[in-house]
Amino acid sequence: MVQCELCPHKCKLKQNQIGLCGAKKNIDGKITSISYGQVTSLAVDPIEKKPLYHFYPGTAILSVGSFGCNMKCPFCQNYSISQRGIEASQGCVSPKEMVELARKATLKAGSIGVAFTYNEPFISYEYLLDVAPLLKSEGQRVVLVTNGQICQEPLKAILPYVDAMNIDLKVFSEDGYKWMGGDFKTTKDTIRLSLEAGVHVEVTTLVIPGINSDSDMMRSEAMWISQFRRDIPLHLSRYFPRYKLQTEATPVATLYELQGISQEYLDYVYLGNV
Repeated sequence: MVQCELCPHKCKLKQNQIGLCGAKKNIDGKITSISYGQVTSLAVDPIEKKPLYHFYPGTAILSVGSFGCNMKCPFCQNYSISQRGIEASQGCVSPKEMVELARKATLKAGSIGVAFTYNEPFISYEYLLDVAPLLKSEGQRVVLVTNGQICQEPLKAILPYVDAMNIDLKVFSEDGYKWMGGDFKTTKDTIRLSLEAGVHVEVTTLVIPGINSDSDMMRSEAMWISQFRRDIPLHLSRYFPRYKLQTEATPVATLYELQGISQEYLDYVYLGNV
């Protein structure tokens, strides 16, 4: 049995057992990435779709997704790839091939780099460590759209190659994170360490009625973010019924109320899906 040290779950895996994320496997006593280079989604998107509003606004970026996730949010918007295994893959793209795709996207669409998104990019950590330096050497920007569930040591190793991150702060409570299969402190540490490393960080919270729509909770979240800087952008997105959670859609009035509270502490609070 071997233990994975990538994320706070620290799965202990028997021979041929796959971890909770669906992307790590014990093969001959070694934790192996079965998601390495595997691609489920590939598209050129506006940078604002990540969402990143203060990082090269008005530009495009090549967006890449793999499979698997180390959280189990019952409201997942991309569950068809995040909650599946290698059977979701459409093929393998080597690091050098990814750099070439990025070059072509720059020439054809003005893409500024590659955003690893759609599913949780950190669970393809070994691939990121190989491809990110190559992209940087070619002048491509590296963007991660992440839940922030990664241990500090591997995070610090990858941060020098990352230009921007949108980090989900899904709920401002430990109990809420446990319900979603994650660790509250880990996400907060990821935000803090990324900012300290000089990475451009924007934060997203999907507002779900009865889960994280409480005004006091939102006030606590905004106050916590503002301790770093007031100008960190916060994106509050409207929830719609999805996957296993069929709670009614978030009332638009709730989003405006939470935006008003957040703006007492933060300069830039944006609403999504309104």
